[in-house]
Amino acid sequence: MNELSQLFNTVNIGLVVIDSDLKVRYWNRWMEFYSGISSERIIGVPLFKFFPSLNTPKFLRCCKSVLAFGNFSFFSQKLHHYLFPFRADSSFVSHFEFMQQSCSMGPLRDDATNITSLYLTVQDVTELAVYEHRLLEMNMRDGLTGIYNRRFLEKRLVEEFERHVRYSRNFSVIMFDIDFFKKVNDTYGHQCGDYILKSVSSKIASMIRKTDILARYGGEEFCCLLPETDLASAQILAERFRKSIAEIIHVYQENEVTETISLGVSELSKQYPTPSSLLERADGALYQAKGSGRNQVVALP
Repeated sequence: MNELSQLFNTVNIGLVVIDSDLKVRYWNRWMEFYSGISSERIIGVPLFKFFPSLNTPKFLRCCKSVLAFGNFSFFSQKLHHYLFPFRADSSFVSHFEFMQQSCSMGPLRDDATNITSLYLTVQDVTELAVYEHRLLEMNMRDGLTGIYNRRFLEKRLVEEFERHVRYSRNFSVIMFDIDFFKKVNDTYGHQCGDYILKSVSSKIASMIRKTDILARYGGEEFCCLLPETDLASAQILAERFRKSIAEIIHVYQENEVTETISLGVSELSKQYPTPSSLLERADGALYQAKGSGRNQVVALP
């Protein structure tokens, strides 16, 4: 048993043994390290005294199922995130406050095969969860500007449309692009053009709500989804966008560059009842804004 104890204290996972009264019988070194609770303090004490957040109907059902019937339970990171609220490593705190865990639970039997207790394994999968999160972000984000890409926009457009149908909420869209953007590329180079794209998208992103979706639609064209926003409010916001961009003086390699944007606004309605028709209507409004001299907002109900 001494050899097994050495092994259990060496493995890079948490190991806990709990008796039928849900008191801790074993608490390995990994659990000591990440919890800050020594085995001397916790052994013989109900687990819930130190971790009251585990005292839930679901966790209790799992414990009873294991102890009564010898079943096994699994707690995946994707569904539960964690069982034990251990602080995440400092390099991961921008993604997760607590360590992401994959946990399992099963029975322990005596020589007569009677179930006497249950075990819990706790594996730290925070690094993997962060990696998966970053992959998802890469699939959703535009590589240059860092805002959402067209694929994510189209997905969210359908979701917001369905929400509009279900709850009869307002839903508007702003389409805009940078005026005479080709001239910027031709005059100052494509690197300056990239700088302008990033600057404009960053400024607009700072002006919207968390519930709004800003995406690069293609080239120098952008789209902003505005849930629970009527046409008049969307038009006011679009005008704020226009003024804020016109006031910026972009400095690139000692060159001062000013830019303007043209914007088209539309609202989902019975006349234009589909996601595609909403975008087409906003794009038509944008086309009118550009045809009328640019640096202006056109709203089409």
